[in-house]
Amino acid sequence: MTRADLADAVHRSVGLSRSESADLVESVLAHMCDALSDGENVKISGFGSFILRDKGERIGRNPKTGVEVPIAPRRVLTFRASQSMRQQIIKVDD
Repeated sequence: MTRADLADAVHRSVGLSRSESADLVESVLAHMCDALSDGENVKISGFGSFILRDKGERIGRNPKTGVEVPIAPRRVLTFRASQSMRQQIIKVDD
């Protein structure tokens, strides 16, 4: 699903114009990005949570040469689906 798909869904279900729908989708995504950039987690009830995690430094290995290389500490973004979303996905697969 793309931003355009989301904007089209908003246009069909809410009745806003196509440009207003696209602006709304962009605004929501921008707010989410701003919150994540500020170190906040984002929770969308009934959908899931975007969670920031700090990973420490560790030793990795180049698979081609086998040489050990230190991997710098970094921040990663993970997504955890809500229980209701998981149940809905499982129903579709049955």
